[in-house]
Parts: sequence; C-alpha cells; structure tokens
Amino acid sequence: MKKSILIKNPTVVNEGESYIADVLIEDEFITKIGNIDSESNYDIIDGSGKHLFPGIIDGQVHFRDPGLTHKADMYSESKAAIAGGVTSFIDMPNTVPNVLTPRDLHDKNQIASKKSLANYAFFLGVNGDNIDDVIKMDTNQFIGVSDDGLYFTKKGNLLADSPEKMEKLFANCDSIIAIHSEREKLIEENEQLFKEKYGNDIPAKYHPLIRSAKGCYEATERAIRLAKKHNARLHILHLTTKDETTLFQNDIPLKQKKITTEVSIHHLWFSEKDYDHLGMRIKWNPAIKTERDKKGLLQALIDDKIDLVTTDHAPHTIQEKEKPYFQSMSGAPMVQHALNCMLEFHKDGLISIEKIVDKMCHNPATLYKMTKRGFIREGYYADLTLVDLNNKWSVSKDNILYKCNWSPLEGTHFHTRVEKTFVNGHLAFDNGTFHDHVKGKEIEFGK
Repeated sequence: MKKSILIKNPTVVNEGESYIADVLIEDEFITKIGNIDSESNYDIIDGSGKHLFPGIIDGQVHFRDPGLTHKADMYSESKAAIAGGVTSFIDMPNTVPNVLTPRDLHDKNQIASKKSLANYAFFLGVNGDNIDDVIKMDTNQFIGVSDDGLYFTKKGNLLADSPEKMEKLFANCDSIIAIHSEREKLIEENEQLFKEKYGNDIPAKYHPLIRSAKGCYEATERAIRLAKKHNARLHILHLTTKDETTLFQNDIPLKQKKITTEVSIHHLWFSEKDYDHLGMRIKWNPAIKTERDKKGLLQALIDDKIDLVTTDHAPHTIQEKEKPYFQSMSGAPMVQHALNCMLEFHKDGLISIEKIVDKMCHNPATLYKMTKRGFIREGYYADLTLVDLNNKWSVSKDNILYKCNWSPLEGTHFHTRVEKTFVNGHLAFDNGTFHDHVKGKEIEFGK
C-alpha cells in the first residue's frame, strides 16, 4: 500500500513563481500538484502560511568520510544538512584516501548508502598523479571531476596553476571539470612577504592579501581561455571576486553554457571586516575578500553570471582552526545554515525568493543533469523543504548539529526556520525531530 502525504495550502516556490497549491506525495514521488481533496488514507500536513521549496542541492561539500571522521562524517553532516533543508549534496574528493579511482568512488558510495540521510554524489579527484589515468576513462560515468582540496596533499595539484595539465584534461575529458581557481606561485610569493614581517603568526586579516584577488582573477581568466580553446565543460568553484564575475556569460540558458561558476555562502555573508572578530574561524581558500567583492558576487548571482549557490561545507575541529596562520586549517562548516543566510538576504530585500530557489535547487539539478530532482513537478522525487519565513532564532552551541560543534555564525539571529525536510518522500526532519531510519539515495544523472 502506498504511503501518501498531502501538504495542504503551502506557498509553492518553483520555476520562477510563488503560488498556493496542495502537493501530494506518494511513496518517493510527487504525484499531484493543485487543489487536492483529502482522503482517509492521507497523512495531512498543514502548510498554510509556510513556503514549500524543492530540496536544496548543495553542489560542494567536504563531509570528511572516510579518513577524517574525527571532525565530521557522512551521518553527522547529512543530519545537519537536512535540518537546513538540504536534501542532496555532491562531496569533494579530498578524503583519506583521496578519491582518485572508480574503486574509491564505489567505496565512498557504500559508506553513504549506510550513513547519509540526504541524497549523494561524488566528484572523482584529478591531480598531477592520476590525470593520465583519468583521460583514458569514459568520464561521462562521473557527475564531474575536480581538483578541489587535493592541493592540501602536495604542491602542484592545482590544475589552475598548470596550463599544461589543464590543456591535457580539457582536450580529453567529456564530463564537467570543476576546479579550484588560484595561482599557487603568487600565493607562495605573498606568503613569503608576510612571513618575513610577521613570522609564522600572520594575522588572519592578511589572508585575502596572501590568497589575493589577483591570483584568483589570473587563474580564472586562464582556465576559461583554455577551456574555450578545447570546447571543454568547465565549472569554476567558489568564486570570490567581483572582477572575476565579468568573465562569465548571462546571455544564454544554463543548459547551453560550457563555462559556469558558483558562489559559496560565506563569500556572500562575510567580508574583510569580519576577520578582526572571527580570525581564523573564517579562514577559507579562496579567501573571503572585500565588501566590494561581497556585494559584486551577490549582484552577479542575481544577474545570472553566477549559476549556483554552494556551501563548500568544510568542518575542522576548533583546535585545528585556532592555530597560528600556517597551521590553521582552511574551511568551516556552513551546510546547516546556508538557506537561512540566503533567506536573510531576501528579508532584507536584496534577492527574490524565486531567484534563491533557482540558484540552490533548479540550477544544480540542471547543471549536473540530475534525474527527477531540483523541481516541484509531478513524477519527480519528493525532495522538499517546508519553511516558516517568520520565525526568529539564533545559532548557538545548543542547536549546531555539526560533529565539530562550532560555527562561524554563532550568535547570528535568523528570521526564518526550516520546519520539515522530505528526502525521497520520507519525512526525514520534522521540527527538530529526525527520522533517520531511512537513508538517502545515490543521485542518478544524465550523460
């Protein structure tokens, strides 16, 4: 017998419109949208006064599983994700071991199938050591390949800093190539300059001068030029500067774009003003930069030069973060609060709610060709989040779900709250209660 859930009278936010409609879920799928009469076997959820979004799809997370589970794991971080309305994620390859082979991908999928409460997919890692193996593969079998995070393993693993390696990959890879875009040579020169002045204890506020705007722009411009030369499918991860946004198009539909990009929540939320009070807690690579960059990124998102919003969720223990500059780990946890951050921008009149859904739900599904996800449509998976746009709360240790148990947003007041999250029709999160006996699914995608 089918399990049927009827969400009555929410404001559905979907495909550029907001309207009141009922949504019927039967087993894993949305089966009807409209004015639906209740039946005796339906579980009824009153959505009156609430907004119903497609589940958020986070196109870049680091859930640390396997090998780094002292700071995060697939269960803890997917739990935080669904509490924030995130129903699907794509995880990056810099776990231990790095995900550099199809076998590594298989092993990671097995972990997720047992532990993840959200739907999952994984990038195959590509670096200087395995690039020749990757280009021999049918890369269409992967949702994408990426070098992100692999530069921590050793110098020389950033594709953006190696035109020869980029050309080889761009000429031979059919899948999306998602890269971390900075120039290592410039970073190393800047590190040396600041080290001569401050030793090993460089103040956090100089991080955006070390990992500079110039280093980002030059790497991104070169990557785009080489990708166009080979007609490659390039995706620039976590864009950080206003100037870089001028390198991207907004005059063609996303499905037709060969060159795409994203912005991560922290680069929209924080600026250089925040280093003085948050210090290494907001040390990310690429670095959080100026107020001008922060505002320019949001405008480029609205103008469709930036295609996605991601979190680059990258948890570390607080002890790992609060070490001196060169020892402090880069990255911080964000997946639980990403939607709330974007909705604060909406409450402030800076972005429409429909645009938020475009960038966090529709576009990730479109970009990565996900099967039956990212939209509220009949026949699609019932990945949904029900949100109260008028419910004030504050981020604190008591409600943080990350395994590392801290957030750079502690003390932040939000005015919206995720009430319910459905993953494949299963009510996984319900007003603070988790129903974690059902796990998410591996995301299917088109070739």
